[in-house]
Amino acid sequence: MQNAFSDSFPLRSGRVHEVCGAGAAGFAAMAAAQVTGHVPWIREAWLHDALNPVALADFIDPARILLMRTPGQTDSLAVAEEALKDTAVRFVVIQITRPLNLREGRRLQLAAKAGGTTGLCLIPEGMGSNAAETRWRAVPVLDPQRPDSTLMRWEIIKNKSGTNGAWHVRWDEQTHHLLVVSPAGN
Repeated sequence: MQNAFSDSFPLRSGRVHEVCGAGAAGFAAMAAAQVTGHVPWIREAWLHDALNPVALADFIDPARILLMRTPGQTDSLAVAEEALKDTAVRFVVIQITRPLNLREGRRLQLAAKAGGTTGLCLIPEGMGSNAAETRWRAVPVLDPQRPDSTLMRWEIIKNKSGTNGAWHVRWDEQTHHLLVVSPAGN
């Protein structure tokens, strides 16, 4: 049985979710755009690739993204836990570089529940926590009709409260809404 997209997205608040794949940052920006307020984006300072909030401007106002750089993953998790507990924050993005153990994952879930906040861990492919509510894979899809499109395939590969599913989605730049579209050729 296929899950309806609206049953899974926007992401459930008070829980921590995961996303992997080449489109993970875009997924995070589109998910964060569904809530109001500032979005802490926590990542380790040693990561060689840089996140430029202006590059996400088609999805979310760059001024809403608060980049937080930490010395290592332990510090990232501590900052994320505090941000998730804060009831003034509605969405927190955490870039993960090593697998979370069950204790770390559970602490994030408890913090998200306490703050009523949505957490999203950006994880490398094939890595994930047993504590995650959902795990998504987001990958770009070539659309021959629109070479500059934002067409992506979003797939739930783990879901604690429902069934898995896969959808083709596109960000509508005029309305600033996410559209679910039929796969090419259908």
